[in-house]
Amino acid sequence: MTSPPPRSPESFGGLRTRVLYRDAAIADARGPALRIGVSVLVEDGTIAWIRPSDGEEDVGQREGLMIIDAAGATIVPGMVDCHSHLTGPGGANWIARFSDPPERLVEVAEENGALALAAGVRWLRDVGAPTGKDPVDGRRRALSLGVRDRWAGRRDRPYVRAAGTWIFGAGAGLPGLDLEAANADELVAAAIGQLDDGADLVKIYLDGPDPERAPWSIEEVRSVVNAVHERGAKVTAHAGRLDGARVGAEAGVDALEHGFELDSDVAATMAANGVTLVSTLAVMRSWLSFGRTTGVPRFAGEEGASAILARLERAEESVRSAHRAGVMVCAGTDFGGGSLRANQLAWEVESLVAAGLEPWEGLAAATWRGGQLLGEPEAGAIRDGGPADFFLVHGDPLSDPSALWRVWKVA
Repeated sequence: MTSPPPRSPESFGGLRTRVLYRDAAIADARGPALRIGVSVLVEDGTIAWIRPSDGEEDVGQREGLMIIDAAGATIVPGMVDCHSHLTGPGGANWIARFSDPPERLVEVAEENGALALAAGVRWLRDVGAPTGKDPVDGRRRALSLGVRDRWAGRRDRPYVRAAGTWIFGAGAGLPGLDLEAANADELVAAAIGQLDDGADLVKIYLDGPDPERAPWSIEEVRSVVNAVHERGAKVTAHAGRLDGARVGAEAGVDALEHGFELDSDVAATMAANGVTLVSTLAVMRSWLSFGRTTGVPRFAGEEGASAILARLERAEESVRSAHRAGVMVCAGTDFGGGSLRANQLAWEVESLVAAGLEPWEGLAAATWRGGQLLGEPEAGAIRDGGPADFFLVHGDPLSDPSALWRVWKVA
């Protein structure tokens, strides 16, 4: 799959736009150092050039050129949220929200798209949406797919790659999320059905009704990986528990989502098989906050907080194990299908740094590493001739990830 072309002038109301961002710093997350004293010329949504501010090229005709004094600000490549759920609002009751009417879920997706973009998130990798009749196009399929199609070419919404709906083991589904497979044949059929519906990737759920045992064998999961790869798509797997992660890693899925209980053996297998870890540590940080702000039993009280903290510490060690083993780590919020909101990817970057990654590595996980997972070389990158999908913050996110909360402007 190739990157979409830069959004055309029609995306800007048919007018040619030229903007010069002068004397900024750039944090491209390829290493720990900022590039300072840089100017960037953008023409119709494409980066014409990036040059030292004291050596700018001729900008040509000045009429219609907007010059932005960016001194003191840092340009950051548009971020990639590798674990999102477009049609869910998040919050403490996120599971109940899956059952909201399709009309409301599609409205929520529009709200989420605006929130994400304003926070500097240019790409969303949707890894599961409820199935229903789309109120706009009338098709019955995962609701995220219609949202993705309607956002194509819109400058005011992120790019989307979507997995369709979740595929569960027998008996593991949830109300309204009931696509289940009991064996390899059913698993392959369910996956191909999602691709036929227009999904960009396939999401399987490797936590079974028994949390200590994956719902399928390594051979069964390998069969769906092979079938999906033959179609030119990827397989990602929810794996909150150790056995599901082990099965997914051995079977060679393209990514494990969450990976809260990895050990060194599973991490080594992931590295050997090229399996990416999509981290969602901030989910548990949000749960800890809910213990202070809600009366929801699973979060409230000392017992709930203690269990969440222990799970967070275990998940942080999982990230460290993966990182030590050389596994590629990407960042996700789990917004909509978890408790975070669509504008909180900075929280996950902070969480990765708290777990032991260097700040520049945390930002890489939320930018160009995400592009690698998507197979989209322009995602999370900034270069001459590339799309102007960047944003500006106050501060240096390569040393202080909290700078990502201080968004000043989105290109």
